[in-house]
Amino acid sequence: MRKLINAFFLAAGLLFTANIANAQQKLAHLNSAAIIEAMPEVKTARTALEAFQKTKQADIEKMISEYQTKLKAAQDKEKTMSEANKEAIGKELQTMGAELQDLEKRIGDARQKAQQELETKNAELFNPIQVKADAAIKAVSKEKGFAYVFDTANPAVIYSDGGEDITALVKTKLGIAATATAPKK
Repeated sequence: MRKLINAFFLAAGLLFTANIANAQQKLAHLNSAAIIEAMPEVKTARTALEAFQKTKQADIEKMISEYQTKLKAAQDKEKTMSEANKEAIGKELQTMGAELQDLEKRIGDARQKAQQELETKNAELFNPIQVKADAAIKAVSKEKGFAYVFDTANPAVIYSDGGEDITALVKTKLGIAATATAPKK
């Protein structure tokens, strides 16, 4: 019986000690959007993504222009139809209509493919930036002994009072001036 009581007090003591240790864990917060926005790689990635997007848009606009030209030609051809050439012009118009439908489908497919390629390019350009920022955040958190770091850029964090804001420390770790630009809203 005495052993049982001793075991109970020992377990309670360990639980109490564990709770105190957990209560003393250090907390911090940062703004990941401000960190990433300040990284010089972001400007380069945005420029590359915009150039890629313009190229894809130009290709699609070229196809649309071709479609409009063919549509106008079909409309003009239709105006020349008379009873005498009705059969010949009708066949030409059917052929032109099929070409226009094919071109419409190709334009839709090109838009869809361009969107997918744009998403792929976006991930290709911005994922390494995110990985670099995450690595710096983890390094600073470990160096400063933080058990938890909350991101104030995440809308799930509604209130942050207390803890240490380590945004500037992470920017410094990345070689960015701590006063570099804040995120655009």
